[in-house]
Amino acid sequence: MAQVKATGGENRAADSIVSAIEAQIADGRLQDSQPLPSERELMETYGASRTVVREAITALSNRGLVLTRPRFRPIVQKLGFDTIFASTDSVVRHLLSNPNGVKNLYEVRVFAEAGLARQAAAHATREHIQDLKSALMANEASISNSEGFYETDVAFHGVLYAISGNPVFAALHDGLVAWLAPQWDQMKRSPERNEGNYLAHKAIYDAILERDPDAAEEALRAHLKNAWEYVSVTFEFE
Repeated sequence: MAQVKATGGENRAADSIVSAIEAQIADGRLQDSQPLPSERELMETYGASRTVVREAITALSNRGLVLTRPRFRPIVQKLGFDTIFASTDSVVRHLLSNPNGVKNLYEVRVFAEAGLARQAAAHATREHIQDLKSALMANEASISNSEGFYETDVAFHGVLYAISGNPVFAALHDGLVAWLAPQWDQMKRSPERNEGNYLAHKAIYDAILERDPDAAEEALRAHLKNAWEYVSVTFEFE
């Protein structure tokens, strides 16, 4: 049994358990989607109280290393950039309630996507172009269905992040969608506005197809600027 000394109190004991389990996840002894040992097993393994074990599990969950659900054993989550963004979810949502919080996050999106549009125009493969075209066609087909249009809108922008081949950008896209969704879900939508957004997407696609980074960035920035103006009027953001 690997006794965990509680020197300095229960917090230090919990930290020791967290470090031990982190090491097992890192070296593969605990695999992705594998349940953690039961609380009783962890108590026996580390010579700790149930309170200390639960504190350690909470810390692992806050770090995005395990997924917890009521009445189920915690599940190990694959280490990746997506878990990093997921672990900051509550903090980001709190920051969005601050003045200019949404605007600051939106500016991050504009900065990221402007660069991604340029990169796509310069380096996208034929397969990437086809993925972007398929997303654009799905977007056009959903113009009359605002719920479906929103989903295909997200998917179109998601392709720009995926084209980079960088998992950080893919995780960032998922985070931005989740964090900004509460505002976007309240937006009034119409087929007319959907069509305008589709045409903006097409302008981005056409510039990428023509291998014109400047035009791709310009089209992307114009699209997101127009979108922000609509958002800021709706929610009275500055």
